[in-house]
Amino acid sequence: MGYLQEARENHVKKKVEEALRSKMKQKALKECDDYALKYAECATGRTLSVVWQCRKEAKELNACLHQYTNDAVLEEMKREYMVQEDAKATSKVSSG
Repeated sequence: MGYLQEARENHVKKKVEEALRSKMKQKALKECDDYALKYAECATGRTLSVVWQCRKEAKELNACLHQYTNDAVLEEMKREYMVQEDAKATSKVSSG
């Protein structure tokens, strides 16, 4: 494989991974909306005191977000993506 082709494939892989990370973060925010709202309510009207006054809400929000944004979740999303891509490639070959 030539250098340019390899560079293009790596670029595509990075773009796909960025898109999957973005999708993962969006899902996490949606799933953890209740915690985000609680944190936002606690933080309203505060400045520096947010750090200690809203510690419980921040920890709960972070724990929730971590459930949906970790390496295992990303690897599963990559695997699902590859299965979909393989299915697309197979259907193109069989129909072509």
